Amino acid sequence: MMTERNYHMSLDLTLSVINGKWKSLILCHLGSHSMRNGEFLRKIPDISQKVLTQQLNELVNDKIVQKITFPGLPLHVEYSLTDEGKSLRKVLIDMSVWGEHHADKLNADGQNVSFSSDNYRGYTKIQTPKKEVDQRMAE
Repeated sequence: MMTERNYHMSLDLTLSVINGKWKSLILCHLGSHSMRNGEFLRKIPDISQKVLTQQLNELVNDKIVQKITFPGLPLHVEYSLTDEGKSLRKVLIDMSVWGEHHADKLNADGQNVSFSSDNYRGYTKIQTPKKEVDQRMAE
């Protein structure tokens, strides 16, 4: 049975796909290669197994991530981006760059905005140089 989902606008669908405390970080880590469950837990030490599984399943259901199960013992499962997930990375790059520029403006206004990691470039392993990304943001 197909579930009907109605959104106010297409941006709402995009935001619903990436909404989740850890999804952007999961997608960033998948930017360069497929990963196994244990790798996620090592790279994102604050995430619980339950939340990791839940967010990966949501990304799989939204066709952003694919889950590949390899036969044999022990069970071997890897996650990687689908073509749809790779196209979403371009959106996430633009959002990351926008966030950096916005933080600069807020900091210039006396607010204290910082990031625990400045490596949004996990998304840019699609061969997009920072200069080119910055140029797109200036347009």
